[in-house]
Amino acid sequence: MKKPKNNYFIEDKKVVETIETVLNNGEEILWRGKPLKKSFILSAVFKMLPIVIIWAGIDISFIVCAILFMELEWWFYLIFSIFFLFHLLPVWIYIFNIISSFRRLKIEEYAFTDKRIIIKSGFLAPNIVSVYYSSITSINLRIGLIEKMCKVGDIYIVSTNGKSMIEDIENPYYIYSELQRIANDIKADIIYPNAYRPGENPGYRTSYKGETNLKQKNK
Repeated sequence: MKKPKNNYFIEDKKVVETIETVLNNGEEILWRGKPLKKSFILSAVFKMLPIVIIWAGIDISFIVCAILFMELEWWFYLIFSIFFLFHLLPVWIYIFNIISSFRRLKIEEYAFTDKRIIIKSGFLAPNIVSVYYSSITSINLRIGLIEKMCKVGDIYIVSTNGKSMIEDIENPYYIYSELQRIANDIKADIIYPNAYRPGENPGYRTSYKGETNLKQKNK
């Protein structure tokens, strides 16, 4: 069977290690960034910390009391140990999240192009999420206590396909403002392409030339 002659589905064995590997022909990066390491790790440490301290404190108290004040058969201690091994699952998850945050930090990366927002994340391997500007319904900025201390912020993007987050970005107010401007400009260009209600509409074939300083600031 002959292969169809087209430019699609051409086998490419490149591994998605950088954002450049998933760019389309002619797609231009306006801004790219990564989470601030200090804030990213601290968020993993302090997330669920109060619950973990209380949970572990109660379980450890039961274990110490059982060992010091109860004289029971060996098989009971075996069952007792297995029970608390599973009962301490929130503690193990908390420890795993802290350890895995270092790996996730290496993979995590964000980019705004003239077509979409690209979010690269993951633990074992990079996962790519593309949010096209035309699908965005809202963009929100949130700055918690840790983010305020580290002078970063989280940008929450809501689109017709779901929710995405850009974590621990430096200069958050400026990036948030510019992202809104890019999204509004490109969405307007899609709705009113090239010419405003021409006799024959040539369609969306323009390149984004909005007045954003992100590209210059990112150099």
